[in-house]
Formats: sequence, C-alpha cells, structure tokens
Amino acid sequence: MNIWIFNHYAHPPDLPGGTRHYDLGRELVKHGHHVTIFASSFHHYLHREVRLGPGEQWKVEDVKGVKFVWLRTPPYQRNDWRRVKSMVTFMLRARRLGRRLPKLAPEVGKPNVVIGSSPHLLTPLTAYWVARHYRVPFVMEVRDLWPQTIIDMGELGARHPITKALQMLERFLYHRADRIITLLPLAHEYITACGVPRDKIVWIPNGVDLSRFASVADTHYSDKIFTVMYLGAHGQANALDVLIQAAKVVQDRGFPEIKFVLVGDGPEKPRLIALAQELGLHNVEFRPPVPKAEVPEVIRKSGAFLVQLGGVEVYRYGISSNKLFDFMAAGKPVLSSAEAPNNPVEEAHCGLTVPPRDPEALAEAVIKLYRMPPKEREDMGKRGRAYVKEHHDIAKLAENLEQLLIEVTRCRGWGVS
Repeated sequence: MNIWIFNHYAHPPDLPGGTRHYDLGRELVKHGHHVTIFASSFHHYLHREVRLGPGEQWKVEDVKGVKFVWLRTPPYQRNDWRRVKSMVTFMLRARRLGRRLPKLAPEVGKPNVVIGSSPHLLTPLTAYWVARHYRVPFVMEVRDLWPQTIIDMGELGARHPITKALQMLERFLYHRADRIITLLPLAHEYITACGVPRDKIVWIPNGVDLSRFASVADTHYSDKIFTVMYLGAHGQANALDVLIQAAKVVQDRGFPEIKFVLVGDGPEKPRLIALAQELGLHNVEFRPPVPKAEVPEVIRKSGAFLVQLGGVEVYRYGISSNKLFDFMAAGKPVLSSAEAPNNPVEEAHCGLTVPPRDPEALAEAVIKLYRMPPKEREDMGKRGRAYVKEHHDIAKLAENLEQLLIEVTRCRGWGVS
C-alpha cells in the first residue's frame, strides 16, 4: 500500500515530541509498504522553524524510509489566534499540495489510503478532502476528543458558537470515515453516542519502540541523589504546579537527597519557574526539551518517573500517554498522579499511584519510593517493561494498523495484499 498520513504535529526522532506516526511508518515500511507523512515544519514545542530554509514553502524528506512532506505554516508562541491561523494554513496548504504532489514529486506516488489525525479537526478534514480527490478510503485517527477536551478544560463553553461548529465538523468526519482509530480505550463510548456504529471504531493505543530503551532497562543506576523526572509538555492539562508544591513538602521534610527534574517546554513553564523561585526550592531543576532519540540517555540516571495529569473529566475515556510507555520501557518505577478508567501503572504493578492535585500525597509517595530497597524498585521497573512489551510494542501495533488498512482497502475493491 501507499499510505498517506496527515498529522499537523508529526515529528521524526531527531526532534522533541511524539513520534507515533514515524514509528508506525517505519514498521509498515519494513512490511513493504510506502508511507508519507504531511506535517508542519514549524515545531509546536520549540516555537521555531525546523525543516525549511529561507524561501522554501515545502519539501519532501526521506527519514529512514518514511517520507515527510514538510509544509511551512505561520509561527506562534501560545494558544491564541496565531495558532488558529497556523491550523487553517496547514489545512489549506496540505489540501492543495496533496492534490498535486504525485506530479510535483513522482517518487511519492498516489495514495491507496489516507489517514487524518487530530487533535484539531482541520487536519482530518484535509485528509478527507484528499482521500475523496483520489477516491480512496479515509481513516480518521482520534488522539484527543475535540471539542470535548476543550470544554472539559474550560477553554470553551458547551454552548459557544465555535463549540457547536466543531461538534458539527466532528460528527461530519465520524460519519464520512471508513474507519475510526482511537487511542483512548473508552473513546468508543463517546463516538458511538454520536451515532457511529461500534464496529467502525478500532483501538490502537500509543506504543513504544523497545529497542530504544534496551540499554537503559539493563542499567541499574545508583547515586546519593534520588532523581524523580518529569518529561513532556508543560501545559495546563499536566498540572505541574502540583509537582512544584510536592517538591516544597519534600524539601521542608528534610530530604535533600531527593531531586525533581522537569524536562520539556510549554505555556506554563515560565509560571512554574517563577513558582519554584517564590517557594525557595533548591530541589527542582528545569531543563529544555530534547529530541526523542536522546530521551533514553536523558532518563538513564533517573530513579523514578512521574506522570502528572490534571482534571478528571479530561481523562474519563482513559489515557494513552506516550511518555508513560517510554518510562515503563526504560525499566524504572513510575509515580502516576492521574484518575482515569485505565491505569497501566496499577495494572503492571510498576509503581505508585496517588490522587490528582494532591501535593501532600505525591510527596509522600516520592518519599516512600525513595525509602524502598533498590531491589524492590528494580522489580517494579522490570514489570513495567514486560507490560509494554506485551501491550504497547510498536511492532505489534503496526501489525494491527496494517490489518485495518488492508481490510478497508479491500472493502473499497483494491484487493491489496
């Protein structure tokens, strides 16, 4: 198959951020398929142009067999009208280039199937238009339930005209898609409530390339400093102010051996740094984001990892966190501060879980983990790695995606094998 994937925020591993579609694409290429990913060349976390030179509006780049089509989109620094402008620009340019690309870059060829991935709905809308142009199946991937997530986070009211327009677009895409891929384990409950048949929805969660973390999992690091690391976005949904407040509790209780390291970027980072300074913390360190390929080396010297999520309503359909599975693959214990229907940390018995937005409980869990015998922490890490190997190995998930795409193309009469 020639598979086209539209994902505004897709990245290869030499950049920070999620590499879901690159990782799945690499596996599909190994199976003999061709994969092309349409993405913006403006990096959402770094807030700068990362792929195109002066005067370039687009280009095709081959990254170990997976082709990226980089599109120039307007810059932005926060979630305001400039980011909306970037979304609209990506939609228009991706649609126009998608219809012309086989003539402009013959090595890409025409698609057999087109996948459009959220969170924002203009990207799957683009994929739908392109699929209709080539008369091929359209598969919608739902990574975040927009606009419901925006409502749950309080950014838009349920009766707001923009909310109503997004809900209309959401239902339009659900009903036009040949299949719907969800990352959240219970998202089908929400989607079927929109009138979509259950058998049209397939769950393919986030996964991890275990080979990237093999050397980390085999290393048992010991030091006088016990480092608890958070790695990922610094946004409202991550509730990292709770981590800062927990660090204050740990410091006040007299544990100078415990250190908190936050790696990443996001709109909340300046406020978090100011809060740490205001509280007079000496046990918190902020680091810039790192490329996905460098994550294993960065986390090598950590004693434990923290998955910090905010509001309960946002996660009522479950979680499928890239960073959580990376941490588990690294073979280290995980502290989970989240409330969701599924809890991989509890299922794997690979760490401790505390209620969300409870700094005292989080601090107590950190201290408890620090006081554990090293062997007990090592066993937790081993159970976590075994869990992701069974349930979230990217190679197995790619096989599931391959079967879905073969099925949907056969239904349209292509007979792909």
